[in-house]
Amino acid sequence: MSLTARARAFLQAALLAAAMAAIFVADTLTNYEVAAAVLYAVIVLSAERALRPPALRALGMACIAMTVLSFLLTPRGHYHAGLINMGLSVAAIAMVTWLVLRMQRARAAAQAAQLRLDRIARAQNLSGLTTSIAHELNQPLAAIVTSGNAAQRWLAQAPPQLDKARQALQRMQDDAHRASSVIARVRSLTRGEPPQASRFDLNTAVRDVAALSQERMHDEAIDLALDLPAGLPPAWADPVQVQQVIGNLLLNAMDAMPAGAQARREIAIATAREGQGEGETLVFTIRDSGTGLAPEVQAHLFDAFWTTKTQGIGIGLSISRAIVEANGGRIWAEPAAGLGATFRFSLPAAPQEPPPP
Repeated sequence: MSLTARARAFLQAALLAAAMAAIFVADTLTNYEVAAAVLYAVIVLSAERALRPPALRALGMACIAMTVLSFLLTPRGHYHAGLINMGLSVAAIAMVTWLVLRMQRARAAAQAAQLRLDRIARAQNLSGLTTSIAHELNQPLAAIVTSGNAAQRWLAQAPPQLDKARQALQRMQDDAHRASSVIARVRSLTRGEPPQASRFDLNTAVRDVAALSQERMHDEAIDLALDLPAGLPPAWADPVQVQQVIGNLLLNAMDAMPAGAQARREIAIATAREGQGEGETLVFTIRDSGTGLAPEVQAHLFDAFWTTKTQGIGIGLSISRAIVEANGGRIWAEPAAGLGATFRFSLPAAPQEPPPP
């Protein structure tokens, strides 16, 4: 460790100790009714970036010990109220410490996975399978990072929003399972195995994918309009694969948004039903106000390893077409009226279930 890094670490430790001492003094000198000890939860949260898990656990235990000691030394106030406040403070410190440790583990797992994908992307002679898996895993990994940042913001509030932080951590676990499902589905797709088709609600799948991108759309001032009519029949396809297609198209639409403070940034998503009886299909449509599709671009949109993005690898739309066609549908693109582009794909509606006997 360099001298500058040592000085920075020493300064951080000194500030941390000074803050803990100030909270301890305030909690000891005030009445039992004043729950100053709950501020130790902020101390634990602020140390999340600086401390490793063992040191963070030790810090949480030290804060709990100081809370109990402060209660024993407090000279005045209502004893029973102080006892309740002490219990609540200890519970808050323990819960925040536990949530922060879980967030550290989730972030470390996501970063390790991202590093592995970066090494794969830099390797030469990538096979189609490896490239496909690396591309498709970017979505759940990005969702994990987004949920981790949201959990950190909820924990940073005063008082910490523990329920919402737990929900964010649960979303991180769900996305980790989704990443595992993506790997299995892409591998089966490249082997030519049939998708695991089942009945599912296309509108619900759209809402779930859109929710994962809410933070980015908010940060980039992108307006999302959803037209999801009720009463659509269930779709008959692999729901995990279909969500990957929806996610690819939504990310492409966001990437196509023009730059500039006065730029128009709008994305519209709609679902509809077409046909009747056995030929009935569901159609997903996404329209953006981006740069549009030139004729020479449209001719190559679904070609593998062809892209107009500086950071792209040109596999997303190729995979999306393979997924949609493997599930009995088709996908196409067309210029939108005015600026932007429109992408659509169709899926077969689920067959009618026989009535119960």
